[in-house]
Amino acid sequence: PESWLVPKPLLTEALENLDHELFHILEEAADNIMFFHERQKTESQLDFSPDGTVLGWKVTPVDSVGIYIPGGRAAYPSTLLMNVIPAQVAGVPRIAMVSPPGPSGLPHQLVMASAALMGLEELYSVGGAQSIGALAYGTESIQQVVKITGPGNAYVAEAKRQVFGTVGIDSFAGPSEIMVVCDRDDIPVEYLVRDMLSQAEHDPDARAVLVTTSAKQAKDVSKRLKKLVPTLPRREIIEASFANRSAIIVAEDLEEIFEVINELAPEHLEVLTKQPFEDLHRIRNAGAIFLGPNSPEPVGDYFAGPNHTLPTSGSAKFSSPLGVQDFVKTSSVISYSPERLVRQGEKIIRFAEEEQLFAHAEAIKVRLKKQQAAKKL
Repeated sequence: PESWLVPKPLLTEALENLDHELFHILEEAADNIMFFHERQKTESQLDFSPDGTVLGWKVTPVDSVGIYIPGGRAAYPSTLLMNVIPAQVAGVPRIAMVSPPGPSGLPHQLVMASAALMGLEELYSVGGAQSIGALAYGTESIQQVVKITGPGNAYVAEAKRQVFGTVGIDSFAGPSEIMVVCDRDDIPVEYLVRDMLSQAEHDPDARAVLVTTSAKQAKDVSKRLKKLVPTLPRREIIEASFANRSAIIVAEDLEEIFEVINELAPEHLEVLTKQPFEDLHRIRNAGAIFLGPNSPEPVGDYFAGPNHTLPTSGSAKFSSPLGVQDFVKTSSVISYSPERLVRQGEKIIRFAEEEQLFAHAEAIKVRLKKQQAAKKL
């Protein structure tokens, strides 16, 4: 095609053709996500000292962001909302999106409708590793961005890894994960089964782990899964997930459960313990923590408000969910007064000379000499 850009009238048409109920569901989800992320905003700050010195930081949104919206196995309007909204809250002036075309040559109608709902116009009908390259380096029809976010398959993840440095990225995302931990006999087996399946259906390499203190509960869940999985629409994907990376673990006690949690650092963690809020402080490593039996993982995927783009593959040990902070950068602000420079100058000179950075020291000395000369006049 002459351009990969989806024409604005087609975005508007997709939104207008959305059924009434689904429109309001997307709208309410967007409101919840917006409300949550508004609270993440950080402001620039300057501190003025009595001697006239000013120290602080300046928060600035990145100039542009490219967002990858997957479209292979399913449509993911939720991914669009979860990436676009924090970027909008941060104040990013240009948001470009790429999403694989379907048989029509266009991204999925739900993705197009969601783009229109958020007031966006720059959606390109292109996916895969090549779309990451286009965003990172620019093409005749796709202008380069400075940061790329959004999940994708292994090829997209590898492409993001390779362009990192030319552009910023959110993370090296791996397959989806869920860990459900339980020390209660009163949790229905069906809850545990369905919650494990909620991630296993994503990808053959997805991981679903149950850690329970009850051997009977573990057997009951295993038995139910064996009966249920063959009847499910995404059976082959789920079977591969359970064969490759999933597990049911019987722990001796809660202490062992939390050892497993903090070692595996799951992307999604459901805490179905007797006192989940009291146990919260024991969890050091997890992407999103769902407390209690009424907070299954899909609540966070779609509607609650916190971001569903989460650290995977154990990276919750050092990474955080996507948020407004991923779309801004902070610059230090330093303005020394003459008095402060005189008071601390000799100490700075000594520090620089100890590191044998004599030009650093001279940059201070020349100013101190000028101030001393001015005093003599």
